[in-house]
Amino acid sequence: MNAEFFEALAMLEAERGLPADYLLEKIKNAIVIAVKKGYDVEDDNVLVEIEPETGTFNVSLLKYVVDEVENPNTQIALSAAREKRPAIEVGDKYEIPLKTKDFGRIAAQAAKHVIRQGLKEAERSQMYAEMQSKAHEIVSAVVTNIDPVRGVVTVELGKGGSAVLPRNEQVPGEQLREGQHIQVYVVDVMEGDRGPRMMISRTHPGLVKRMFEMEVPEIFDGTVEVKAISREAGARTKMAVWSKDPNVDPVGACIGPRGQRVAKIVEELGGEKIDIVRWSEDPAQFISAALSPATVVGVEILDGDTRACRVTVPDHQLSLAIGNKGQNARLCARLTGYNIDIRPESGYYGEDEPEKPAKG
Repeated sequence: MNAEFFEALAMLEAERGLPADYLLEKIKNAIVIAVKKGYDVEDDNVLVEIEPETGTFNVSLLKYVVDEVENPNTQIALSAAREKRPAIEVGDKYEIPLKTKDFGRIAAQAAKHVIRQGLKEAERSQMYAEMQSKAHEIVSAVVTNIDPVRGVVTVELGKGGSAVLPRNEQVPGEQLREGQHIQVYVVDVMEGDRGPRMMISRTHPGLVKRMFEMEVPEIFDGTVEVKAISREAGARTKMAVWSKDPNVDPVGACIGPRGQRVAKIVEELGGEKIDIVRWSEDPAQFISAALSPATVVGVEILDGDTRACRVTVPDHQLSLAIGNKGQNARLCARLTGYNIDIRPESGYYGEDEPEKPAKG
């Protein structure tokens, strides 16, 4: 039986990646707990020895040698102990090996429980590792359930199990349906009481960034780098790119021949507008480019510490620079990290265009 036991542990270690030493320690602890309960003793009254090298498996009760027994579960009289060990003295521990029939059932139950728990932990660990490898990546998902009341969507992620797409991580106005294949961005992987779970999003700027990495070879190979990205899902995204190769136009690479690359991503995002601008170390140049499609007359950096600036645009470009409900200016501020005060060239504001700085 001992040989079969150790063979089973070795098999679990090889097939499931469960360390035998780890399982043995758990089994020892489980047997100690079971013997304590079965014999009404304490931890120091139980000795469990499991030696895989020799194939031995022994469980013993340890009783203290006393002159007068008050608790027969934990104590043994000196006279009784000396029948087997003549040299034993009061205060010593007397070992009473338990026969297989006495502890075999306890050991078997303990081992089954530990191994079952170990397998669950191993599966959770493997699942967590697999999920963790997908963090900050795009994964394909299938919509399996839509809660009409709370608006949350449950999706199937293949081997990654299922995940919940909260309402606030869904693109405004996007109508999902059961059975639909969608792409989601894995924001993070959390370890929970019921196992690991993925936090997914359809609104995260990382979704757009990863789409460009998959679609644009120059980004994938590192020639072109996405320096910054800001997004209002379903409406507009601004992305700043830079090329380490002066012969490669980073904006042109992302747009692609006849606009094919960016068009494919726009289609995947349901028509969301995407502005691709050239990144620059010069804040004025970067801010000027980031306000695209508006034309900028000048950029004045007011305070580098608080990252405040004033941008002047032609009068007829003011509405375009600010954007619908301030969207263009807001995305520009997030992209550049500057608080932007947009002013018309004439200095005159119309009634519908009050002076208002855009904040990131």
